[in-house]
Amino acid sequence: MATGATGALAGMRVVDLTRVLAGPLCTQILADQGAEVIKVEPPSGDETRRLGPPFDAAGRAAYYAALNRGKKAISLDLSTPQAREVLHRLLADADVLVENFLPGTMERWGLGFDDVLASRYPRLVYCGISGFGADGPLGGLPGYDAVLQAMCGVMSVNGEASCGATRIGVPVIDHLTGYVALSAILMALCARHRTGIGQRVEATLYDTALSLLLPHAANWFASGSRPGLLGSAHPNIAPYDKFRARDGELFIGVLNDAQFRRLSLHIGLPGLPHDERFSTNGGRLANRAELKAAIESAIADSECGALCEALMKAGVPAGALNSVPQALAHAHSEHRHMVVRRGAYQGVRSPMVMCGTPGEPGRAPPQFAQDSEEILQGLGFDSMQRDRLYETGAAVRPAGEYVISGRLEKVG
Repeated sequence: MATGATGALAGMRVVDLTRVLAGPLCTQILADQGAEVIKVEPPSGDETRRLGPPFDAAGRAAYYAALNRGKKAISLDLSTPQAREVLHRLLADADVLVENFLPGTMERWGLGFDDVLASRYPRLVYCGISGFGADGPLGGLPGYDAVLQAMCGVMSVNGEASCGATRIGVPVIDHLTGYVALSAILMALCARHRTGIGQRVEATLYDTALSLLLPHAANWFASGSRPGLLGSAHPNIAPYDKFRARDGELFIGVLNDAQFRRLSLHIGLPGLPHDERFSTNGGRLANRAELKAAIESAIADSECGALCEALMKAGVPAGALNSVPQALAHAHSEHRHMVVRRGAYQGVRSPMVMCGTPGEPGRAPPQFAQDSEEILQGLGFDSMQRDRLYETGAAVRPAGEYVISGRLEKVG
């Protein structure tokens, strides 16, 4: 067990069999909140280790480094019985196991929850993350964020008419699936506190993607009108859109008539709320093009930063369209301690704040298999047993990693 950890989950052990994004994001948050997270990678490593450039100063792909802070790392070939015995020793006092293999993989290895793990480890919370679940027309198939954006209608409402349906620029389905998994794990731990028994929970990219169709699904159910591309506009609210000012673009979000009156007064168009085309939200939606033209004409000579600051002070939500570097360097980002720094490592902290049991972002993401010796020793394997695991390929001996000609290579 981890010692000296702080946070709401201090003292809990999590066995992390996940790779890529949704699972590692979930387990990184658990680590930030004090859990001891053992990352178990296959001999080929987590795919994100190779998703570069860029690589950071320690030779880690930036993609991998973003998702694996605060974890210990070991590599096991779970297709071998020797490696599965190591996993069983890890699970002996584990609270949570998270995996994102293709459905059926754990069962094929004799590690299925229902037929093996539930009876052997009755307090274990087992979280399976997959693209589509194990059964149904798409059951067992692989899933990736952008594919699910396309399949589940998310892409169909994102983009401009000039460019057509467009992938959202962040892997939003993977991200949210990580949080769905996190929520399910925490609810299962709460239930275990009451019953003493763990359970299997599931998060799929497909379910998550469909859950994102808010308010588009509700609009379709109520109206029968198929949602389409709106660019940056909102299907139910206006003005709630991107607007161009003198030196750039900003987003203005008006939710009610009072905010619309304050916006109109501030930009020098006090008569707009009295125009029957714009006096109600329904009218503003029906005449959104004329309304946008009027607002952009009024702010054409305004500077984005100053305009946004003035609108916010007037009670009208507004924000300049910042680049990623601008957003991370914003004074409020610094005030909220959103950037984690650990030597040469930099990352974004988990967004939740626990006032009574504050967590602490852990050490920099581990190199491949770097903690194998410590973990195996802690599980009771002596030096000869450890050497045997390495020699048979059931476990991978800790080795250096270097970027050679733009590729991540293992040495040692």
